[in-house]
Amino acid sequence: MGNKTPTNNTIVPIYYEPPAAYNLDLEIFPLSALRQRANTQRKTHTIEHIEFYLLIYVTEGQCLHMIDFESITCTEGSLLVLRPGQIQRFDMNSDWQGWMLIFRPEFLQPLLQSSSQQKTTTTLVAELDIFNCLEKLSTHLALNGDTQKAVLEGIIRMSQDTRLESDTKTLHMLLRNQLHALLVRLYLVQTDDKKTETSPPVFLKRFIAYRLSVERNFQRWHQVADYAKQLACSEKSLSRATHSVAGISAKAFLSKRISLEARRLLSHTSMPIANIADILGFDEATNFVKFFRREAGCPPGEFRQQHIDRQEITSPARRLA
Repeated sequence: MGNKTPTNNTIVPIYYEPPAAYNLDLEIFPLSALRQRANTQRKTHTIEHIEFYLLIYVTEGQCLHMIDFESITCTEGSLLVLRPGQIQRFDMNSDWQGWMLIFRPEFLQPLLQSSSQQKTTTTLVAELDIFNCLEKLSTHLALNGDTQKAVLEGIIRMSQDTRLESDTKTLHMLLRNQLHALLVRLYLVQTDDKKTETSPPVFLKRFIAYRLSVERNFQRWHQVADYAKQLACSEKSLSRATHSVAGISAKAFLSKRISLEARRLLSHTSMPIANIADILGFDEATNFVKFFRREAGCPPGEFRQQHIDRQEITSPARRLA
């Protein structure tokens, strides 16, 4: 992982930047390695904005992991699934051990990244099915004994295989199939507890494109019509696809993303509200205030003060006192 130097309590963008000698698009390492990096590269309480997929598997102890304003208590057998664009903070004070598995979005679905390549229908559907498994996973999974053993064995095997002496293309092929198997296993475990419907491939493909476009353009495009035009489909069909995969309308998905970014800026910067409104593409600060009040249930200033009050109560210094 690569990062910029943090200042105060700001959000630090973290990119997939493995060690120079490591040329794979998937990296696996134990928490002990992360602790070493934290001691030499960044503060232990840095709030990170990740630009990759991240799986965290807790094998010993207990920790409190923050993901997009939610603090999740993790114990042995907990598995966290984080997606590009989320913010997080590791709990480096608690006594716990585990594994980190990170990979670029394009590693999971390499064929979907290039429209110039010839793709068979079978291959495309298979890749979309894997994407569906990943997107349907809950942020926090509590694994039982048998699944814990299988997942840990799979992660350790993948970690060992990253060190095999072979060409990058062949190693990617091996690791991609192992990752697919891990995601499918987690998906099957989750569906044992609740029914999860598989979205049609056409909806999955359209939602992938919509989500990527929202991530790139939400600061300037606030209307679903703009995205539908770019993706060459109707607003109605885009909303159907989004609802099938994400469970909400395309408009709600877009509003949720804008609101999340607003909460991040309010919570982790001292930037004036008018400046935040401008960054998020609102022509007037009053329009931003109306939008935020509708989405968050309170005005921006009140939300910022509530976050400051919570930070004072739950700061690491107070929790360790």
